[in-house]
This record gives sequence, C-alpha cells and structure tokens, in this order.
Amino acid sequence: MPIATVDPATGETLKTFHALDDGDVERRIAAASAAYTHHRTTSFEERAALLNRAADLLDEDRDGIARTMTTEMGKPVTAARAEAAKCAKAMRWYAGHAAGLLADEHPDEKDVRDSGATRAVVRYRPIGVVLAVMPWNFPLWQVVRFAAPALMAGNTGLLKHASNVPQTALYLEDLFRRAGYPEGCFQTLLIGSGAVEAVLRDPRVAAATLTGSEPAGRAVASAAGDAIKKTVLELGGSDPFIVMPSADLDRAVATAVTARVQNNGQSCIAAKRFIVHEDVHDAFRDRFTAAMRELTVGDPMDESTDVGPLATEQGRADLEELVEDAVAHGAEATCGGRRPPGFDRGWYYEPTVLTGVTEEMRIHREEAFGPVATLYRVTGPEEAVALANDTPFGLSSNAWTRDRAEQELFSRDIEAGGVFFNGMTASHPALPFGGVKRSGYGRELSGHGIREFCNITTLWHGEE
Repeated sequence: MPIATVDPATGETLKTFHALDDGDVERRIAAASAAYTHHRTTSFEERAALLNRAADLLDEDRDGIARTMTTEMGKPVTAARAEAAKCAKAMRWYAGHAAGLLADEHPDEKDVRDSGATRAVVRYRPIGVVLAVMPWNFPLWQVVRFAAPALMAGNTGLLKHASNVPQTALYLEDLFRRAGYPEGCFQTLLIGSGAVEAVLRDPRVAAATLTGSEPAGRAVASAAGDAIKKTVLELGGSDPFIVMPSADLDRAVATAVTARVQNNGQSCIAAKRFIVHEDVHDAFRDRFTAAMRELTVGDPMDESTDVGPLATEQGRADLEELVEDAVAHGAEATCGGRRPPGFDRGWYYEPTVLTGVTEEMRIHREEAFGPVATLYRVTGPEEAVALANDTPFGLSSNAWTRDRAEQELFSRDIEAGGVFFNGMTASHPALPFGGVKRSGYGRELSGHGIREFCNITTLWHGEE
C-alpha cells in the first residue's frame, strides 16, 4: 500500500508521501533513544503537565483533525469529533492517575523478613523506546491509548501508522511537539510494513505494541520473539451479542444497531454475531432489520450520515466476498447485501443482516470488517455460550439478560477479554482492554496497560 491519503468517499488520491529512507529512520531511532535517557528521569508532575497540554491542544484542534480522519478513512465526521474528544479525556486520565498506578509497592513485612531483607520495594521503571504499529480504523484513539500511558511511564515512542492515514500520523507527532515534549519523545515513522522488522530488531528499541490483523500480529510477534522483546497484540475480533428472553428488547435492538455499524462497521470490538434466544428471535430479527434498513448511508462529512464508506476498496471487496459466499450457501440477507444504488464513486456498502448462517460459510469463522451482521437462533444460555465461543477470536462480548444466573454463566464461560452486560462494548482508560485466542495478548489501558511496558523491579535491602 502506498503512503497516501485516498478519500474513501470518492476514491480520489489527495496527497502522497515519500517513505523515510534508512538514514532518516536511523536518525529518528537515535533521537528516541537519546530522549529516553532524559525523559525517564522526569517526575510524574512534569510528564503530567506535558500530557495535559497535549490534551488542551487536541481539544482546540478537534474539528480540524476530525475532518482529516474522515477524509483519510471515511468515518462519519461526528464520530471523528467524538474520537478526538475521547483521546483528550484519556490523556487527562493518565496524567492524573499514572503516579498512583506506578507507585512503589511494599510487600508484607513478614514476607520481607522471610526473604532475608530488612526492607523491600517493588518499583515500576520505564523500559525504553516502544514501537507502535497502529491501524487506520481509529487513527487517533489507537495511538493515544498507547502513547499516553507509555509517555507517562517515562518511555518514548515511535509510531508506524497505517499507510492510508499519513496526515493523522504526522499530526500526532506535531501535537506532542507543540505540547512541549523534547525532541525525540514521540515521532512518526512514515515507512512501509516491510521496514518494520528492522526497526523492531534495532537494539535501541525495547518493545512493541500492535493493533491490526492476524498476519501483521504474527510477523511482529515472530520478530520480537526472536529478538526477545516484549509485545502487546490486539488483533481481530468477531464479538458475540447475546440476547436472552429477559432482555429489554427495545434497548437491545437500538444498541445492537450502534454496536454493529459504529465506525462504518470497521471496529475490532464491534458486535458482529447476534445470538438470540428462540423466544425473542423473530421479534429481534424484525426490529433489528428494520432499524438497519433505516440507517442513512452517505457522505461522511454530512452531519446526518450514519454510515460512510469503507476505508479501502480492498476492504469492500473482502466484505462482498464474505456476503456472497454466505448467500451462495443458503444465508438470506433480510436487508442490504449489496452496494447502495446511486453511489458511483467511493467504497460504500449497505448495512446488512444475514440470517440462516451455518458453519460451512466463511463468515461464520472470519471477521466481517464492515456493516454486516450475522443472526443466529439458540434454545438456551448453554447453546449461546457454545456458539459465542465457536470462533478463533476472543476480544470482547455482549450479553443482554437480567437473569443473574445467566449473567454468572456468561461471566464464567465466555472466552473473551470482556463481557459487557446490557450495554455495548467500549474502551475506557480506567478499564483493561485486550483479548484471548487469536485476538492477541497483553492489555491496554488502565493500570494493566501502563505496566505492560515497565521494568517491574524488586529493590531488596539487607542489613544496613
């Protein structure tokens, strides 16, 4: 993929960029390493002042950067503004909480004496330069949720962003520079995916975090493992959305629509498989289909648009293949299932609901990255759990039930990094985020996220 801004609403290439050459990359790695030697010694108060300033600037820039994100990857501009606001909120959260999250820990005095020490402390120290390989679907949020905790921990960052959001990537570097971060603390690397491994293997780079596809995750994890470097991976998802008879059906349907088409359906944590108890299946299907059909597909710069174009032409082609395969094997599209009429340009696809999905269909196993929902009928909670777990992914999940026994069953048995009851999966700086199985490993956000790239150090003192 060339490094370029291509408007998904029109297919027009608006701006292209040259990749950094080896010399440029070397200078940026050297700058990151040099900046780390100083940044690691700063106080939490100094780091918080910088991050709060970045949050203030982001608030000031909100409308402009929202339009940039929409131009580059097609999300509705209203959602882009909300993404920018969420990023500023997360920056302020980490600025205010990092000192407490990384405070020294003091083991029990008896255990200290048993270890032969007079005193012992566990201290969280920064680890060094962290490489972030980030995707296009939330081009601001995905980066900030790595950068805010990493910088507050005393690390420095190198960003290799997706090649179709170069202007957003360059904005982020400029944002931290304007906030007062010293040269080298946070830099963008405009490089292709083939250049990532050399950066990761550089001895000055301590660790890596990646959000993206399974193949990208395997490549980064393999290189990092060979170099014995820490990684955190957040990969694909095919999240279940379970609806049981005790659910508030009106709320469940309304949330299901938002959960499926958020970000034009291009979210790892979007609900994708709707698993509905037979007692309420038909009512849910009819209301859900009607609501999906009523969504407004259109220009993402239009404030009234609900669903914009997919980010790339290839992404739409991949989604079309999944739907065509399902229909060929007997699935029914109760709405959508095609490109919307009247859109001669851009990579649009109608919100779609597929019923009658079975195991031989590709969409049963593969992630549908676009506004396509699959609907299943089950007879009880145990069958719902079995179907929810019948996927190689395990990022998050939703369960709509007011039955406490069912809630306990789902809490215990669903194989995912989160179970959201009677609400939509969302990320928040105070809550850990990540998955299991092929959805990756490690956690972002919360105290767990900030500690992922820390040297957890035991300080042991004998007789003094």
